[in-house]
Amino acid sequence: MKLPRLTINKPGSLWMLVAAFFFAIMGTLVKIGGEKFSSPELVFYRSFFGLVFIFVLARKHQLQLKTPVLGKQLTRSILGFVSLVMFFYAISQLPLATAITLNYTSPLFMAMFAPFMLRERPRAILIVAIILGFLGVALLLKPSLHADELIAGTIGLLSGLTAGIVYVHVTLLARAGEPDWRTVFYFTLVCTIGAGLWMLLHHFNPLSWQDIPLLLGLGASATIAQFAMTRAYRTGNHLVVGSLAYTTVLIASIFGIILWNETLSADRWIAVVLIILGGLISIRSTPR
Repeated sequence: MKLPRLTINKPGSLWMLVAAFFFAIMGTLVKIGGEKFSSPELVFYRSFFGLVFIFVLARKHQLQLKTPVLGKQLTRSILGFVSLVMFFYAISQLPLATAITLNYTSPLFMAMFAPFMLRERPRAILIVAIILGFLGVALLLKPSLHADELIAGTIGLLSGLTAGIVYVHVTLLARAGEPDWRTVFYFTLVCTIGAGLWMLLHHFNPLSWQDIPLLLGLGASATIAQFAMTRAYRTGNHLVVGSLAYTTVLIASIFGIILWNETLSADRWIAVVLIILGGLISIRSTPR
C-alpha cells in the first residue's frame, strides 16, 4: 500500500495553511462564545458576516446570483447547515482538538458515499482507509470520552458524516458548472435564514457591546478560512491541500492547551493519528 506523497509542487497549496489557522481560530471563538450563545446563534453570526461579504462582492463585480440548479444548491446548503450546527455544538462540549478531529472524519464518509452518488468505481484502498479511520473513531469515542461526553462525541461524528455527504454534493454542483462563490453564497444564505428562524422561535440571547468583537471575529475568521480554502483547492494540488487541512487539528490542540489547559491522553493521540491517516489515504484515493 502506497502512502500519499506530500511534495508541495504548487505554491497555491499553501493557502490551506492560512485556512487551517483561521478555521482553528473560528473553533476557538465558537468554544468561547458557546459559554453564552447556543449553536444556532453562533451559526447565524458566523454565516451572516460571510453572506454580507459575498453579496457585496457579487454586486461590485456584477456576478450572477441566480442559479439554474436551485434544488441542488438548497439540498447542499441545508445539509451544510445541519452539519455546522452539530459541529459547533460538539466544539462547545468537547476538547477543541477532539471536536475538530471528529468533524474531519468527513473524507472517510465522502470515500464511502462518493462511489455511489458519483457513480464511480470504488477502489480497494478506500476500504483500508475507512477501516483505519473508524478504528480511530472507536478509540476516540469509547475509551477516551466520559459518559457525559458521548452524546456530544456522537453529534460531532454525525457532523463529519453530514459534511462528507455535503462535499459529494459540492462535487456534483461543480460538475454542473456552478462557481464556488455561488455555492458559498447559498450556503451562507440558508445558514443565516435557518439559524435566524431558530433564534426567533426557540431562544435568543441578547447581545451586549462586549460580544461584538467576538462575533465579528467569528464571522471574519470563518470567511477568511473559507476563501483561503477555496483558493487552495483551485490553485494547488488537491492531495497536498487535503493533507494540509489536518494541520487545523494541531493548531486547535495548541489553542486548547494554551486557553483551557486541554491535554490529550496517549490513546486519544493514537486515535487522532489513525483518523488522519485514514483521511489522507481516502483523499489520495478519491477522484478529484
